[in-house]
Amino acid sequence: MPLSSRRELAIAVLAVAAMVLHLTLIPDWPLYAALALGGLPLVVHLGRGLLRGNFSSDLLAGISIVTSVLLGEYLAGTLVVLMLSGGQALESYAVRQASSALSTLAKRLPHGAHRRSGEQIPLEAVQPGDELVVFPHQACPVDGVVIEGRSTMDESYLTGEPYQLSKTVGASVLSGAVNGEGVLTIRAEKRAVDSRYARIMRVMRESEQRRPTLRRLGDQLGAWYTPLAVTIAIGAWIATGDPVRFLAVLVVATPCPLLIAIPVAIIGSVSLAARRGIIIKDPAALETIDTCRTAIFDKTGTLTYGQPEVTEIHALPGFTAPDVLAMVASLERYSRHPLSGAILTRAKSDDVALVEAIEVSERPGEGLSGRIDGRRVQVTSRKAVASMDPEGAAALPPLEGGLECVAVIDGRAAGLIRFRDEPRADGLSFVSHLGPQHGFTRVMLVSGDRESEVRYLADKVGISDVLASQSPEQKLALVRAETAKAPTVFMGDGINDAPALTAATVGIAFGQASDVTAEAAGVVIMDSSLGRVDELLHIGARMRRIALQSAVGGMALSVVGMGLAAAGYLPPVSGAIAQELIDVFAVLNALRASVRPRTLTDM
Repeated sequence: MPLSSRRELAIAVLAVAAMVLHLTLIPDWPLYAALALGGLPLVVHLGRGLLRGNFSSDLLAGISIVTSVLLGEYLAGTLVVLMLSGGQALESYAVRQASSALSTLAKRLPHGAHRRSGEQIPLEAVQPGDELVVFPHQACPVDGVVIEGRSTMDESYLTGEPYQLSKTVGASVLSGAVNGEGVLTIRAEKRAVDSRYARIMRVMRESEQRRPTLRRLGDQLGAWYTPLAVTIAIGAWIATGDPVRFLAVLVVATPCPLLIAIPVAIIGSVSLAARRGIIIKDPAALETIDTCRTAIFDKTGTLTYGQPEVTEIHALPGFTAPDVLAMVASLERYSRHPLSGAILTRAKSDDVALVEAIEVSERPGEGLSGRIDGRRVQVTSRKAVASMDPEGAAALPPLEGGLECVAVIDGRAAGLIRFRDEPRADGLSFVSHLGPQHGFTRVMLVSGDRESEVRYLADKVGISDVLASQSPEQKLALVRAETAKAPTVFMGDGINDAPALTAATVGIAFGQASDVTAEAAGVVIMDSSLGRVDELLHIGARMRRIALQSAVGGMALSVVGMGLAAAGYLPPVSGAIAQELIDVFAVLNALRASVRPRTLTDM
């Protein structure tokens, strides 16, 4: 438990003990102790915020504590200390409970690593270049490259791909991926804190680290509630000449529905989303997504499956299509590239036998390469082939819409494989329901792909507002311009989407997103589903509705209580008890946000 949480809980326990002792055995000194040891730190904390210009809604609680001491109403003051510290302790508990759905992921990674020499070292001691042994069924400790052994690895939690990836010498491995039956020796390429797994954990934990955004909705409501409460309290004092009425009103006005109910609703919704495979990095996204009116989509992996299919294999003179497919597929089984699955699926359907590959390498910008039966095989782009084999590049078929890769054998262009990434089956229904069901007034498709490919997809999913061949800078400028007009949601999964994700009101990254993209987004959809995006929209709308019900309903009851206190029907102690009852109702209603309703989608 964090130190601040323990302190708040200790103050709450002290307040309860002081009141019990006061009511059963001893007159006032336990209350003095509670106010001195518990109330004074709270007042000092609120006073520091006041000096910084922070006129938050919990300022009422601080005024109530000070006033109760000045008027000798020590029991009422202790009750306010209990309300304030108890509310903060409850909020901290809710945060920890919400994050428990995420903490299970942290248990996957081993606490140490095994060096090739047999020495076991702490995970944080691993350095790039260390040679480590990964045993069967063990999670890989860091990102690295296989230097000895053969096995398979389950990387589904990282890539979303539901199959085992073969690993041999030269293949890259990711931290957190679970090894299969074989023993692998790897060379570490990154420290544990810089590896893929650690980055994903940072994405997970940001939902509880971004604490300043949690009370924004509460502070908006408190901007009018706090002046209203102070005005009623001062009016009661002036009208009756009794300063105890001032205290009684403020005690009833202590805004626990704002201090507790809204954070509980938000954290409950964060927990519900996490259980649905939706990671809320920035809780502000839940507050604002229901107000967004422009939806902007990237293409590949967002409105498409990100799982292209082979549509054509074109062999150049001297090679055959089965040979090209066999060579490329033999390499691609060691790759995580989105086209790998399509090639392997085609090889299986064509009953093509795969060949053992060694010295497999897949460096960013260099494509995939390896050695098969003594021949050097590369899978790369048309542009790269033009520099190494100009004649072969000229012999390739003309450029068309869709995706493609070129096979190069021993430095000579061997053939071209074309792909088509089909739109998601639910793309049309999702896009068409955004306006009627969620209030979106504009839907756009923005992509860096060629015009023909983007238009093909747009027609399939029913989007007429299309921009193709957009660079990351152009995407960023567009999102900024649209966000200036109305709140926006941007959905993407590529590295080039990261600036746009940051600039949008709410940025949503999909499960196969790069580390950079996931860091930039406010929300990460782990299984790349438009249905999950619809659930997110409903969770956000439901959270805002429940939070407002809890806060506004609680404040309305508090206003009634303030009226009774101003009229003399609720003395300070009775007012504090009444406020506690109001708090219970507000928090119980807010807790509904963590309970999954019967349906979370209307697609």
